[in-house]
Amino acid sequence: MSTRPSLRVTATDGQSLAVYTAGDPGRPTLVLVHGYPDNAAVWDALAADLAVDHHVVTYDVRGAGHSTAPDERSGYLLDQLADDLRFVTDAVSPDRPVHLVGHDWGSIQTWHAVTEPAHANRFASFTSISGPGLDHAGHWLRRAPDGVRNVLRQAVRSSYIGFFGTPGLPEAAWLSGVGGLALAGLERLGGGHRVPARRATRDYLNGLELYRANMLRRFTRPAERRTGVPVQALAPTHDAFMVDQVQSNAGRWADDFRFHRFQGGHWAVRSRPAPVARRVRAFVAEIESGEPRPVRNLTAGRARRHGGAFAGQVAVITGAGSGIGRCLAFELAERGARIVAVDLNGPAAERTAALCSLVTPGSAAQRVDVTDAAAMEKLAAWVRDAYGVPDMVVNNAGIGVAGPFLEASTEDLERVVDTNLWGVVNGVRAFAPMMVESGGGGRIVNTASAASYLPSRLYGAYSATKAAVLGLSRSLRGELAGRGVSVTAVCPGLIDTGIISNARLSGMGEVSSAKDRLNRLYRLRGYTPERAARRIADAVESDPEIVPVTAEAHIGLALSRLSPAAVRAYARLTPPL
Repeated sequence: MSTRPSLRVTATDGQSLAVYTAGDPGRPTLVLVHGYPDNAAVWDALAADLAVDHHVVTYDVRGAGHSTAPDERSGYLLDQLADDLRFVTDAVSPDRPVHLVGHDWGSIQTWHAVTEPAHANRFASFTSISGPGLDHAGHWLRRAPDGVRNVLRQAVRSSYIGFFGTPGLPEAAWLSGVGGLALAGLERLGGGHRVPARRATRDYLNGLELYRANMLRRFTRPAERRTGVPVQALAPTHDAFMVDQVQSNAGRWADDFRFHRFQGGHWAVRSRPAPVARRVRAFVAEIESGEPRPVRNLTAGRARRHGGAFAGQVAVITGAGSGIGRCLAFELAERGARIVAVDLNGPAAERTAALCSLVTPGSAAQRVDVTDAAAMEKLAAWVRDAYGVPDMVVNNAGIGVAGPFLEASTEDLERVVDTNLWGVVNGVRAFAPMMVESGGGGRIVNTASAASYLPSRLYGAYSATKAAVLGLSRSLRGELAGRGVSVTAVCPGLIDTGIISNARLSGMGEVSSAKDRLNRLYRLRGYTPERAARRIADAVESDPEIVPVTAEAHIGLALSRLSPAAVRAYARLTPPL
């Protein structure tokens, strides 16, 4: 973008806003709104990318860059900032709604604009990066729908707000140089890219009024602010100032909402603009096509419970034709995800997808044998063409096998290894490269088992495959962490899924009676796949390494760490049949 303004826009109170433009005015117009303590230059790399096929507009918000600054604190109120955005919009695109992109405080003021009925018709879409609506954040802090722990995490990350609100102290810090050094360190932590050393002190000091004019009143008396403008929220994986949950919870306030993660820190819009450009470009193209994703209307109860952590995401689930895979597909669809249901049983996968589409339109089914590496590569290519890079891949397909290891046939051993281990390997190898290449932020979830750390004399082959899945998952988590893709292993325990009915048993007497006894044990345990799916979806949101589901899975994991001797003793016992 040019260092000199392309035009100036006069606000309602007479302030002069410096506006910069690039790209073809005949293309869809994108207006990018920067945060604190930045000016429009923070968008330069992203704007250059998007200007290839868009009309890109940036501007210095009041008090920053080449824009003038009000003398009174009231000049920084959100209502005034939203008016500024509308005036810029009218000047650069008087005849067509514009697409908005906001970062940090730019996102905060843009949320205010799109939730203002008088302005909303001027906006075609809104991409929010690292910035919630203050009213939305106020409700989130008061109600703690994602738990007190996440509220405390956010409170720690927002502790600087109290410092900014202290009269005279931050000004003294900036002028002494201490504040500038501290912020430079935070920017390196948040974005991996240091800001220019000689930033105008004026931008720092003026921007403090944003906090002082708005924070207290919005957090203590949050309003009910909703929008019909399509919104996507982008959350960097290593944001030093924001937790995912406060951003994803904004789905309660938007009729059409999507939430995506990408690798980077708070200032990734400058240091790693490619993943942001990819999401913005795809979102704008969808809206401009006139066929956006069907609006998802959560009931008030579901919205309060689930927020929007999976809204608008694409989840590929293998083994989705039955059991935990099917129930997890339903649960994620209920939370706003589009599901690609994969199963060797084609009709079962189609049934799962059809039911998911009743809740969140756009789900699909594919019949695929996960043991076939070429078929999994073909599936990945199809998903990329049809949906784009998925946000989540759940390698869940698996089979059961029980009985003494020495009495298992070679065929049974090969089958359980091919499905339970190679099925996961093939899924990871097919999808992980595209998830890394797209900029990270995605999740891989591999279904292991409590048997992976609780050996049993009757489940040797099964335990071996699940222990391998757990080991692979933990290793991949370390390998892919620096590339923005998280990996989680799920260890369910005794879930009444009907897996025993399809399991291969060897050396256990009459097979049918043994299966009846095992099925009875699972039914008596009474832990349903629906309950397991809810537990998995809740847990995966916080990106854990391992998700033990049932009580015995938790106890077994603790024993494996604290008392290996007890685990060895358990392995010698014959399970009750």
